[in-house]
Amino acid sequence: MDLFFYYLIAVNVLGFSLFGIDKSRARRHTWRIPEKTLFAAAVLGGSIGCLAGMYTFRHKTKHPSFTIGLPLILALQCFLAYWISIQ
Repeated sequence: MDLFFYYLIAVNVLGFSLFGIDKSRARRHTWRIPEKTLFAAAVLGGSIGCLAGMYTFRHKTKHPSFTIGLPLILALQCFLAYWISIQ
């Protein structure tokens, strides 16, 4: 259980960081992080960090795929965690 907790911390820090890095790169007009990579970080357990990064850096907040998709991923992960806990 401890290892899983550390994994969740790491993937959420990664998701938060990816949004910050991509916003910085967008401002400088350099190579960007693909959207599928941002979503992959969320799907792999970093949805809270990605949401926090999205709103902290005000990045991708005008894209419905992110403003709807990331909360949906988080809701599905919460449902899955609840379902696993009652089994």
